[in-house]
Formats: sequence, C-alpha cells, structure tokens
Amino acid sequence: MSEELAPGPKESPPSPWPGPHEVWKKGGRLLSVLLAVNVLLLACTLISSGAFNKVAVYDTDVFALLTTMMLLAALWILYYLLRTARCPDAVPYRDPHAGPIWLRGGLVLFGICTLVMDVFKTGYYSSSFGCQSAIKILHPLIQAVFVIVQTYFLWVSAKDCIHVHLDLTRCGLMFTLTTNLAIWMAAVVDESVHQAHSYSSAQSNTSHTCLTPDRSSVGGDSCPCDATICQIFQQGYFYLYPFNIEYSLFASTMLYVMWKNVGRLLASSHSHGHTPSRVSLFRETFFAGPILGLMLFVVGLAVFIIYEVRVSGESGQTQQALVIYYSFNIVCLGLMTLVSLSGSVIYRFDRRAMDHHKNPTRTLDVALLVGATLGQYAISYFSIVAVVVGMPRDLLGGLNLTHALLMIAQHTFQNLFIIESLHRGPPGAEPQDTPPKEPCRGLTFANLDALHSLPACPPTPRLVEPSPAGPQEAVDIISVPRGHWRRQCLKDISLFLLLCNVILWIIPAFGARPHFSNTLEVEFYSYTLWATIVNICLPFGIFYRMHAVSSLLEVYVLS
Repeated sequence: MSEELAPGPKESPPSPWPGPHEVWKKGGRLLSVLLAVNVLLLACTLISSGAFNKVAVYDTDVFALLTTMMLLAALWILYYLLRTARCPDAVPYRDPHAGPIWLRGGLVLFGICTLVMDVFKTGYYSSSFGCQSAIKILHPLIQAVFVIVQTYFLWVSAKDCIHVHLDLTRCGLMFTLTTNLAIWMAAVVDESVHQAHSYSSAQSNTSHTCLTPDRSSVGGDSCPCDATICQIFQQGYFYLYPFNIEYSLFASTMLYVMWKNVGRLLASSHSHGHTPSRVSLFRETFFAGPILGLMLFVVGLAVFIIYEVRVSGESGQTQQALVIYYSFNIVCLGLMTLVSLSGSVIYRFDRRAMDHHKNPTRTLDVALLVGATLGQYAISYFSIVAVVVGMPRDLLGGLNLTHALLMIAQHTFQNLFIIESLHRGPPGAEPQDTPPKEPCRGLTFANLDALHSLPACPPTPRLVEPSPAGPQEAVDIISVPRGHWRRQCLKDISLFLLLCNVILWIIPAFGARPHFSNTLEVEFYSYTLWATIVNICLPFGIFYRMHAVSSLLEVYVLS
C-alpha cells in the first residue's frame, strides 16, 4: 500500500558534485557559530560576574555591553532590510514552514510587553537621575528601539531564504541571535537576584545569601527609591520580566530558522503540505477540552493568588499555601498526563501518513522541547532524592514526591504527543486504498495474440454509481466521517493541554517559588547549592511551557 502525502516544499535535486558555494556552506556556518559562541561567552561572563559581591564587575559594564550589542544588531537588521528591498532577487524562495502566524503573533505580544517594561525601567532610573549612570537610562531606550526594529524584521522576513552575501548574513543572524540570548540571560540573572533578595528578606538568617539585592549595590552607590512612583516603576518592570524573557527566546528560535534557511533551495512550484485550512477557535471540537482547560486555568489563577498572599505569612499559613499549591499541580499534571496518553493512543488508529519532508522549524521545535525538558527533569530528580533520602513523614513530603514524579511523567508523555503530532501529515494526507486495476481472473492459459482483442474487465459492482467528479470524491465521502471523531478528540486534547501549559507558565514566571518556601530541599542541599540548581534549571522549565503552548497551537490548527 503506498502512502501519499500532500506535496510539500522540496529541496532542489542535488547536482552530481557540489559547487564552490555548496562546499563553503559548512565553512560559512562554522564561522558564524564561532562568532556567536565567542560573543555569547563574553556576555555570559560579564553578566554572571556582575551578580556577585566579590567580583569587580559593575552593572554599568553589563549595560554598556548589552547596549552596544543591541545597537550593532539593529544596524545590521536595517542593512538587511535595505539590501533585500533594493535587490528583489536576493530572496528567491520563502520557507512556508518558518514563522507561522501564531509564532509571529506571540512575538508581537511579548514585544509590546517588553516595551512597557522598558518604559518602567526608564522611569525607575530617571527618578533617581542624580546618582544613576547615564548608561542605565540609555539602555532601556536602546532596547525599545531594538525590539521595534527586530519585531518588524522578523514579521516580514522570517520566511526568507536569502541568496546574496551568504556568510555576512549568517554572521549577522547569529550575532542578533546571540544578542537575544544575552538579553535573556541578563533578565534571568536579574530576576534570580530579585528572588534571592526577597527570600533573604523573609528569613531571619541572611548570611548565606551570596547574591546582591540589586546590581547597583555592587559598586556601593545604591540610589534610594523612597518615592511611591519610583517603587511602582521598580516593581512593575520586575513583574514584566517574564514577557521580556519569552520575547528573547521567541526571537532566538525564529532567527535560528532564518540562519538555517540561508542559501536554501526550494522547489517553488510546490506548496506546503501542512498549510492549514481556514479554521476558527473551538470549531470541530467536543468542547470538553476547552471547558475543562478553562476551569483549570481559573482555578490555577486563584491558587496562585492564594499562594502569593499566604506564603509570606506565618509558618502555618505557609504550609497551607504549599499544600494548596502542590494539590492543584498534582491534579493538573495528572490530568495532562492522562490526556497526552489518550492522544498518543488515538494516533495508533490514525491513518494519516507521516511527513518526512525537510523542515528546519519542526526540527528546532523538537530539539527545544526535548532540551528545555531537561531543566524540569533536573529539579524533579533533585527533589525526589531529597524526599526519599531525607524520608520526611509528613503530608508535605508526600505531596512534594508525587508532584516531582508527575512532573517527569507529564513532560515525557506530552513531548511524545506533540512530537508525533508535528510529524503527522494534514487531514487530507490519509493513505488512499486505491487497489490497482483488477486483472482478468480464471485463465489458466492465455493466447497473447488473442488476449489483446479481449474487452477490459468490468469494474467491481458498486452500490452507488460514481459521481462525475470521479472516484476520489467517493473516497473522501467515506473517509472523512470515519476520521472526524479522531480530529475532534485531537483538537480537544490540544486545547486542553494548551490552557494547562499557560497557567503552569504563569505561576512560576510571575514569582511562585515553592522550591524555597518548602524548606526540605534547602535543608538537604544547603541554600547555596539548591538556589544554583533552581536558578539554572527553572528558566528552561518556564520556557518549555511557553514553547509547548506554541507547538500545541500548531497541532490544533493542523489537526
């Protein structure tokens, strides 16, 4: 039985021997990667050094580096846009896989929130202009310009397969990608320092806190922030950090796909096999998934508010807040695990063919899903060891252990469901059972000269005469209702998992840190080691949730 798939964008047939440009393709990529690695290591060194008291690296040094990188990246983007506008033949192909509308829409949304954060940052530093360095005020202004230019660039050029100045383009894209990663790391470090300061303020013993409350205190010239408007600006931009973090990561993924598409040859006569039809939200669903997902979303918001209010109170209220937090997460993760498993079971009965076309976007999505999962895996396994070896005989220890085990299971089965969904063909790609023309039966000997004069064998009798449109329409009439319930179930599953991942992104992204409120791991590993583990691994876990939302939205649209 042959499996046919809707035609997708195909690579141009390779020549018998590579040309000079093809020979240097790997060399050009290697050059751009080496540039990105060196710049990223320099940025990581300065950013991480500026977070510690005993290292003579000031926050002004970090701001100066980031401002310079954003200026250079913005100038290169303007050069790219001007060059492609003047040379129409610079982009002969556009990759239909790259930059889907929901990814670009998310980029615009996070970009707008990042601009609001820059306004708050500018207001905060301007309120104490007399004792602040000029670079601190200039940095958010340059970042706002960079965000605007980059967002427009990715909106209009995310699908480009450029074919001029290949090495320069690769280096420019990699440098811009590195700039976004440096901004991401700076935001993560700032947020970690802020969380460490909040934790140390809530504890009576602060001697173990090695991170400074604010980078401005590294140099010993911290500026007072006593005015109400200054405190509003300060708290506001800290709460908007999650959007800045996600914006940088979204932009990085889109830039990586553009980098992979530099010099790529596509057969322009083919269309994309996964181009979705016109769909509307909640269309062709049973409504069970969206309704249950919305219920968990609302309950999750209530749990988050209760947790934030009670966790900083007395000891009894803190334990109650942790019990509520773990209970909600256990229910949510358990349901997500079962739903992901049911989706994988449904695919066992799905007759859609697998899509084996080359797709850099899908390859990156799978790599990011698997890679980001490792962060949450690490935290969960550290928690399991602390609970099992420490052997706490209380309710909180049991909830913590169950939560860690379910976190591992949920990530595993959700990844399996998403990855298999991304590799499935569209609904029209179901293999058709079209048997070959029936041969004449019952002949034990055939005279070849006389056989040519025999009439063709009559077709198999049918209950209904085929329509003038041909047999394909009849096949569609039979096959569509048969797979209709599967597509409805897959859409419900996708929407349910999407809403659950959104609330599981909101809770840690906006400050919930049960890892420190629950003192089990802190006492088992010591605060310094546990804080290092959480601050390194948790950003990957937060990114995983938002990236899973993007992938699940694609699964929903393509189901």
